[in-house]
Amino acid sequence: MRTEMEQAPLPCRRDVEWPCNPAPELRELCEEQPVASIQLSSGSKAWLISRDNDARQVLADPRFSSAPPPGTALPVPEERTLQEELSDRQPGTFLEYDEPHHTQYRNKVAGEFTPASMDKLRPMIERIVDECLDATEEAGSPVDLVQTFALPMPSRVICEMLGIPRNDTFDFATQTRIMTDLMAPPEDLLVARDAMRNYMRAHVKRTRAHPGDNLFGRLVTRHGDELDDEELTGIGNLLLIAGHETTAMTIGLSVLTLLQHPDQLAVMRGGDPQTVNAAVEELLRYTSIANHGAVRIATESIEVGGQLIGQGEIVVVSIPMANRDPKRYDQPYQFDIGRRPQTTLAFGHGIHRCVAAPMAMLELKIALPALFDRFPNLQLAVPLEKVAVRKSNATHGVDSLPVTW
Repeated sequence: MRTEMEQAPLPCRRDVEWPCNPAPELRELCEEQPVASIQLSSGSKAWLISRDNDARQVLADPRFSSAPPPGTALPVPEERTLQEELSDRQPGTFLEYDEPHHTQYRNKVAGEFTPASMDKLRPMIERIVDECLDATEEAGSPVDLVQTFALPMPSRVICEMLGIPRNDTFDFATQTRIMTDLMAPPEDLLVARDAMRNYMRAHVKRTRAHPGDNLFGRLVTRHGDELDDEELTGIGNLLLIAGHETTAMTIGLSVLTLLQHPDQLAVMRGGDPQTVNAAVEELLRYTSIANHGAVRIATESIEVGGQLIGQGEIVVVSIPMANRDPKRYDQPYQFDIGRRPQTTLAFGHGIHRCVAAPMAMLELKIALPALFDRFPNLQLAVPLEKVAVRKSNATHGVDSLPVTW
């Protein structure tokens, strides 16, 4: 694993000895000052929230706006600064909207993630999981599980849902990794962002011409007269990025966690669906792949955890720390699939809670047991310290996971 973790922005820092844990300095700060003043990678000051109750307050309170905060302006030859260009919000990206626009966009896709919709989705997910496991087995041992399973499985699921052809060669996974890297050069961020937008704009035009029987096709058929191409582009890219990136990173860290806790793995493997459900819930809490929730701005002065947050000030919620709050979880740094079920902040909270959470849960419940059933002797092919852990992405995880069986 990388040893320069301390160079990452504070909300992204993880323990160099075990990547699921927050870094010791972050843990110490949060224990001593649950609402702490920090500096973001942009140079802006912000309040870091680390307790569960405070986090839920911020994420649910409409007085904390989800509109993107201003950053540090960088000079470019054009009239607009590079930072202004990067801060240009894509219409339709409802994660970055407040009410009423947030719900107006969100409701147009929310019906695709109901329990009934998940029942219809299960056969497709099971088929793709099996196909990716076949490809993993055919590649032979050792293999990078991220490249053969953790990444392609959710990518293919969301692509089928969006009507993106399987043989499409656009590398949206690489562009997403760049876009979520808080230490990537702004010029690289702009190139990646524009590549994603241009790709989805072309897909919107194709879908308008031939909608198809898929999530995106139904969105265009039902709401194409209400939504223009730019709004559809924003909705499509939000679903594409969130639909593969978060699940892929959760699978990678979950497999790593289970391999390092063979007693817990044995319980999950021998368990019924209820045990698998509990294991997935605990893995989501324990891995906490979202380093922080969406950045918020106080629209008026609000007290959080005894600290007054001034109007216009930036607030960031540390998801890993909130998911390890000792006031909510017994022995929070212990991985225990027998833990009493509780709703974690893995998918967020409030109106911005991940709309596709049911799909991600279903993918994990299918993929993890299937993986260990196919490869009962699965183990790391390299020492733990050699696993390539992400350093500064908003979405934490492993970029590769060499395994053998």
